[in-house]
Amino acid sequence: MVRTFAAIDVGSFELEMGIYEISEKTGVRSIDHVKHMIALGKDTFEDGKISYQMVEETCRVLKDFASIMKGYQVNEYRAYATTAMREAKNSQIVLEQIRVRTGIQVKVLSNSEQRFIRYKAIAIKASEFQKTIQKGTAIADVGFGSMQASVFDKDSLISTQNLPLGVLKLRQILTHAKLSAQAEQSLVMELIDNELLTFRKMYLKDREIKHLIAIGDPILTMYYKLNGITRSDRLTAEKFNSFFEWMRTKTRAQLEDAFDVNGEYASMMFPTVAIYKRMLEVTGAEILWVPGIRMADGTAAEYAEEKKLIRFEHNFSNDIIAASRNMAKRYKCHMPHIQAVELAALKVFDSLKKYHGLKERERLLLQIAADLHSCGKFVTMRDATECAYNIIMGTEIIGLSHVEREIVANVVKYHIQKFRYNEVELQARLSRDSRLANPENLPLIIGKLTAILRLANSMDRGHAGKLSDCRLSVKGNMLVISTEYDGDVTLEAMSIAEKGDFFEEIFGIRPVLKQKKRV
Repeated sequence: MVRTFAAIDVGSFELEMGIYEISEKTGVRSIDHVKHMIALGKDTFEDGKISYQMVEETCRVLKDFASIMKGYQVNEYRAYATTAMREAKNSQIVLEQIRVRTGIQVKVLSNSEQRFIRYKAIAIKASEFQKTIQKGTAIADVGFGSMQASVFDKDSLISTQNLPLGVLKLRQILTHAKLSAQAEQSLVMELIDNELLTFRKMYLKDREIKHLIAIGDPILTMYYKLNGITRSDRLTAEKFNSFFEWMRTKTRAQLEDAFDVNGEYASMMFPTVAIYKRMLEVTGAEILWVPGIRMADGTAAEYAEEKKLIRFEHNFSNDIIAASRNMAKRYKCHMPHIQAVELAALKVFDSLKKYHGLKERERLLLQIAADLHSCGKFVTMRDATECAYNIIMGTEIIGLSHVEREIVANVVKYHIQKFRYNEVELQARLSRDSRLANPENLPLIIGKLTAILRLANSMDRGHAGKLSDCRLSVKGNMLVISTEYDGDVTLEAMSIAEKGDFFEEIFGIRPVLKQKKRV
């Protein structure tokens, strides 16, 4: 069966739509692509909100997109908005206007979701992506509003950070100063260096980086020019530096002619190339790979994966877990205990499948909460869970929405603090994410995951991994935790009994530790 799918990107500088044919046999195949330049980000970054005129133009273009979808007999679509809409004070009003006037429902992505989707677009080029990230690889996802710098090594995500280096924002800074072209270029390089040198000091250290993957909307226009010159989507650092030197000698008018773009777009080309040049220098990468992917490609890949029409060679859930574990290490968590709690939490979750009604997505959130449950102790031992809540809410976790991050933060907070159903702190609007079992009742999800984490933490109360070999089974109204450990488990038994009341309140099942003595 072939599905026709539309992916709409309501970006900071462009409205784009890709039409795709997706099937198990052929995978994801692009059949059409349309775009319209509109500077939503300019309004947001200057005035904090999107103007009426921009809303009018956006609705007009999206109506045209809806007509195109109808012509292609699109089965399903997804429309995502990114930085400009995310940061606009009137975003909810704008989204409602779009829904009412065009019939298109637009979801605003968190930064971490947006970047994660772009990674999936790269992974469509499966063999190239897998081969590249086996050795030290950095991904520079440069957008109009910000930049995401991520580091992979041996097929694993090591770190990822969002930096305030969006090319539209850089250009906005320059508009407030009357500078010569040369002075503008020097100021851009100085602003970039200020962020990237800090990133190198904190997250790269002595790590060896061989490849830099360049993605993001601003590089796409230059991608075709580079591809035409080099006949390849890979360049040596030396060749890219030559391209940079060629660009810095061109006037804005010359760039308009060379790339067939308007003056607005041409003004952002030098900042774009400058960021990639500095990233090459900061990382020491020898090869720049420009895969030429769009946000819409990632949206189509995400949809195809969820519908089980394609399978990625790369495990993206492992990237989320790797990021949370590296975060735990950064805050000096006791990793053997973290691993023991994570293992116990997953065992409890899996043994209760018939009783908790949760999905695989909640299992992933539980795993992240287990990894981060003690990160607050880095700040203080006294109010550790409150500090942990603030650390998690202040840190983007790649691939998670804001609502999902709130779930994790609250589970960590209440695994020690008293859980009061009506006092759970939720800043975000209720999620309609189909990945969650009961998105309309987030406090209930938090309560269930909290009960599991409390029990899991009790199962390694002595931080000695005594119950690592345990087996769990539900018998009647009891969750029997059986172990053959022949040492003293008094501390674990007392802690499990103490946490049993809340667990029983949530699930109607009481956890019981049974120690089988070896003969």
